[in-house]
Amino acid sequence: MRPESIELRSHRLAVWMALLVTVLWSSSWILIRWGLDDEGLPPVMFAALRYGLAAIVLVGFVIVRERKRRHDYHVGRGFILKLIALGLVMYALTQGAQFVALDEQPAATTSLVLSLTPLLVAAGAAITLSEVPSRIQLLGSALVAVGAMLYFAGDLGATAAGMVAAVTALFANVAAAVIGRGVNRERRLPALSITAISMGIGAGALAFTAIGLEGFPAISTRGWLIIVWLAVVNTAFAFTLWNLSLQRLTAVESAAVNNTMLVQIAFLAWIFLGEAPGALGLLGIGIVTGGVYLVQSTRWDRIAREVAGPRTPEEPGGGPGSAR
Repeated sequence: MRPESIELRSHRLAVWMALLVTVLWSSSWILIRWGLDDEGLPPVMFAALRYGLAAIVLVGFVIVRERKRRHDYHVGRGFILKLIALGLVMYALTQGAQFVALDEQPAATTSLVLSLTPLLVAAGAAITLSEVPSRIQLLGSALVAVGAMLYFAGDLGATAAGMVAAVTALFANVAAAVIGRGVNRERRLPALSITAISMGIGAGALAFTAIGLEGFPAISTRGWLIIVWLAVVNTAFAFTLWNLSLQRLTAVESAAVNNTMLVQIAFLAWIFLGEAPGALGLLGIGIVTGGVYLVQSTRWDRIAREVAGPRTPEEPGGGPGSAR
């Protein structure tokens, strides 16, 4: 029996890192709801404070680390423009729109809209990154969307403003997934540096917008505790792990893992809010889980075949006409 390859182990580690990040991000939805509803935080300023504080923490880590390592990184103008685009799209536009959507309508409605992300990411990655998904991956992405629709079937209390914000967050999230994969795939900077720079850019844009639209509100001690936890743990730490995982995962894979949040949020709502899913909800959870597995299993099978080496024509599936 052949030993497991380094690439396969690295890929599985990247998947587990991405899953850990989604657990933290899923808990963010509960904390954001508390901040918006219980503490009355304005949505754009809430997002600006969260990502601004997280960016400060990350920049401090980067400065300390680079003083010790003294690496000489070569980044051109094109890469810098990509970092700026990543910051504006991933943090300012995606997160800002998502906070507004959560403030305007139930979280389930926004989650349903965002569940379409893997299908759109598959199309975007195929066009811009030449990462063409397999038929199994497309099927898995479609199952994720169908499972989400089953789980969130019924009257979701959508509002016009909330849906505009949710759809904006959807397309911005798709663009961020493609841009983020492209930036991290080049490996011109460490994941921590990419996260710190892009997040700082996005947080600055959010703060500028929030001050103009909402001003600076009075914030309670509990409100600050929510902001600090979201900034340090669920943002600074989580986004660094996410960018690190993007060095191994394709855009479609990362989007599929990201959509496990639908299942996680469902269980968190069940535990903390007493919102138990019905029969359709449980079926939807099962379909989402199966869809994510299909997207990931294709990559694992490909890596395993590469480790095993080329088959001879006599072996099952061998020969020049074999599917890859």
